Amino acid sequence: MKKIVIVLFTINSLISAQMWDSIKVAKIFGKNIGSMVVFDKTKEKYYRYNQPLAAERFTPASTFKIPNSLFGLESGVITDESFTIKWDGVKRWRKEWNRDNTLSSAIKNSCVPYYQELARRVGKEKSAKYLTDIGYGNCRIGDNVDFYWLDNSLKISAEEQIAFLKRFYDYKLPFSKRTVDIVKKILPEEKYKYSVLKFKTGTGTKEDGKWIAWLVGYVEKENNVYFFAFNIEAASFEKAAKLRDYIPRKILKQMEVIK
Repeated sequence: MKKIVIVLFTINSLISAQMWDSIKVAKIFGKNIGSMVVFDKTKEKYYRYNQPLAAERFTPASTFKIPNSLFGLESGVITDESFTIKWDGVKRWRKEWNRDNTLSSAIKNSCVPYYQELARRVGKEKSAKYLTDIGYGNCRIGDNVDFYWLDNSLKISAEEQIAFLKRFYDYKLPFSKRTVDIVKKILPEEKYKYSVLKFKTGTGTKEDGKWIAWLVGYVEKENNVYFFAFNIEAASFEKAAKLRDYIPRKILKQMEVIK
């Protein structure tokens, strides 16, 4: 029996090693400073790159649109994914923002003005309570109810992003099933042959002026779910966004999580 257990342990170790090749992951990151955490739901196993950085908190930027959507729906401020907030007439750098948006289009276009108005309607008191209830990062709003996820008041780590996503996916947040189902439905997604990637991007500046970019979400593959949280540091928005869009997908493909 002992030999069988040892053999099984060795096989499982080899499978894990094949999924998460630390040397290959390091090569994908190259000289870039960042971290990535992947959680295999079936095996209840974590895979980590740069664990110290994965525990460090940063502005969530537009990844906060996931909880922000939950707050709006649960509070009743917005009714469903088709709820429209009118464009305020101010022209901004993304053409998709310069028009009326629904909750569904706002999360896909990462429309900051929509979510700022949503946060103002939910209000500081209710938003603060929701943050505390879900234990999101440092739970801090600061002075600006419509900017706290962008001005480094609110901060969260990659490890904490995973914890939030797991509770979100498993309906363990203090929100109705309807609220969670709507947000799951409107999350941006990419369909592969054997898996579906659901995700949210986020890009903002740290207090030292450097850019931080996020990609967080989960992959549904066959009968399993893989949660992931990635962040990267860069000197410019363009570079941060490029690395954010490339590195985590490359790693997930290396792991054969998306294929």
